[in-house]
Amino acid sequence: MTGDAKKAEGRRLLGQILKAQGVVKESQVQETLAEQKKRGGLFGQVAVQAGFASETQLARALAEQAGLQLVDLAAVQPEKAALALVDGSTAHAFGVLPLRVEGKTLVVAVSDPMNTAVLEDLRFTAGVDVRAVLGEPKALQALVQRCYGEEKGLEAAIRDAARATVGGDAASAAASTPVVRLLNSILLRAIKDRASDVHFEVYDDAFRIRYRVDGSLYEVEAPPAHLALPLVARIKVMADLDITETRMPQDGRIEMAIDGRPVDLRVATIPGISGEGCVMRVLDRTAVALDLAVLGLQAQDESALRRLTQLPHGIVLVTGPTGSGKTTTLYAMLQAANDPETKIITAEDPVEYEIEGIVQVPINEEIGVTYARVLRTMLRQDPDKILIGEIRDAETASVAVEASLTGHTVFSTLHTNDAPSTVTRLVDMGVEPFMITATLEAVVAQRLLRTVCADCRTSYKPTAELLLELGADAARLSESVFYYGKGCPKCFHTGYRGRTGVFEILVMNDGLRSAVLAQASTQELREAARRAGMRTLREAAVEALLAGRTTIEEVLRETAGQ
Repeated sequence: MTGDAKKAEGRRLLGQILKAQGVVKESQVQETLAEQKKRGGLFGQVAVQAGFASETQLARALAEQAGLQLVDLAAVQPEKAALALVDGSTAHAFGVLPLRVEGKTLVVAVSDPMNTAVLEDLRFTAGVDVRAVLGEPKALQALVQRCYGEEKGLEAAIRDAARATVGGDAASAAASTPVVRLLNSILLRAIKDRASDVHFEVYDDAFRIRYRVDGSLYEVEAPPAHLALPLVARIKVMADLDITETRMPQDGRIEMAIDGRPVDLRVATIPGISGEGCVMRVLDRTAVALDLAVLGLQAQDESALRRLTQLPHGIVLVTGPTGSGKTTTLYAMLQAANDPETKIITAEDPVEYEIEGIVQVPINEEIGVTYARVLRTMLRQDPDKILIGEIRDAETASVAVEASLTGHTVFSTLHTNDAPSTVTRLVDMGVEPFMITATLEAVVAQRLLRTVCADCRTSYKPTAELLLELGADAARLSESVFYYGKGCPKCFHTGYRGRTGVFEILVMNDGLRSAVLAQASTQELREAARRAGMRTLREAAVEALLAGRTTIEEVLRETAGQ
């Protein structure tokens, strides 16, 4: 067991510390845990939002849990020598404030005691040892603003970096103040803009940075091309990758708190002909909603998924293209099934969000930890329910069927366009039709539609030609009122802010099983499923359209061919 693992194992639970300190009762601990299970987020934040604890009481409990000194920031005057060792963008982005220098050690106040990555980062950039003390988040934020002024923002960081000369080898360039400040500003902006990915793209005479927000990419002001190499090198240092290796793709991970929020950054580098670029996947653990009630499901669809989570055995598949929200739906279903009487094990590539009470195993193909191999091991761990991140090949499909036949409920994903075509895909992978009828219980196909921005939402009457593109629904929609977003700063002038899910749920019945055994075509299966009550993706999207949540253009884009 590693040192970090031992430390985590021995750490007291925050709820029990608050209870021992007389702040909360056991009933309030259980109520907070139930709300955390539904909405996600951190236990302490949920307890404060519920009014069970104050920020100060939470800070005191966090300090005891982490074994750190709690400081009263109202009575502290940071030393100028300490402030000079940490730039303002780092202080703003990561919620840290240098207080004083004790010999060769810099004492810094932090708002998140678990953000050990930023302490290592400060040791690297400041060139001194670092010791953390804990400060109340709001007081810390106010003192950072007083000492450093307002955060300059990404554009100012780019201008400052453009004027600076960054030279030397890759390691020294990655540690230079302009590069550190610029990357911190990029990450802070990404979190505030709700970006799911940050793209760093290198060309012969240009460098481009793009954020993916609500499924769409948009470009931000880019640094000068000469900063591409040190910026990517900086990312690789933080992800513990080999900065001297630029010819091979590398994958890494960065864990830290940004703007007071715990975030995982998955880093993937790629060697291009003009230089090394990379993409950072942003996994904001406080933003994910692991609750079926907030996924955009219709009432009957939510009830159907909740029933599927309670199946004693069988296979439930969630399908759709990359980025359609399959993993979030599966996690929400597992969360609904997660209770002390149920053993749940997952095999994922990678593990995107950690769920308390569930055993999660990361896949690592390079060392032979494949889905099929992990699955066979999982079956010896006495699970009730199993999640396979993705059924990729015949071997994985075979083990999933075997697990289902031996009394387990198996959840997984496939890449197909809709629910009925999933059956055809399984047959193509070598699963016999009689095995499909014996194990498959349901298929959930889904898409994510961008939602109309609430701040610039405007009603309008679409043209008859545009309505005709909706096909059979055009006539009944002709008298309806529709909405679009005119564009405003809140939605980056796109007219959209946020996304909502639309779902097509195929639940197997005797008629569908007979059709599968008869090797019916995808179209025949679709017709049989509709007779059994399945609502298609297009029909679900039109309902979202009529509710004013999305636009005709989004419906047509995401459900083309449905």
